[in-house]
Amino acid sequence: MSNLIRWAPLAVFIALASALTYGLAKPARTNITSKMVGAAVPSFKLAPATSGLPGLSSADLAKGQPHLVNFFASWCGPCIAEAPQLKVLAEAGVPIVGIAVRDRPQTVAAFLARHGNPFRAIGADNASQLQMAMGSSGVPESFVIDGTGTIRLQTIGPINPQDVAGIIAAVRDAR
Repeated sequence: MSNLIRWAPLAVFIALASALTYGLAKPARTNITSKMVGAAVPSFKLAPATSGLPGLSSADLAKGQPHLVNFFASWCGPCIAEAPQLKVLAEAGVPIVGIAVRDRPQTVAAFLARHGNPFRAIGADNASQLQMAMGSSGVPESFVIDGTGTIRLQTIGPINPQDVAGIIAAVRDAR
């Protein structure tokens, strides 16, 4: 038996292990879109996340006007990074409502005081139940909801400056 044949199984094993390691380290898709896109927002009613702003319910999202629903948290670094973009969207007339995930009223208030408040309402999702029902896996994450309460678009991760025009168009198209 030649040396080449003797070492062939080891070479095949190394090639397969390398391919598996590469596939695990660099998956083709890192963002998984919610299966809720195209479906109605789940029924919910959330208490206000902080004083001075109302809470939020699914009925609020089905009153004929599209909204951008933003899942955020005061303890989330990327949420701080997207705050300027949310301000630009609000100034462009996009109605933005927030869902504060696993947060406390005083830290939400401090976050808004420090980074601005683009929200018309903020509901408190203290156990991430709505977040999971919407198919969201982290913060920040945003959804464009049309005037009937149907999810039209999901943005995973922070909204970046290059995303703003697309979100404005998506909200306009959701009317």
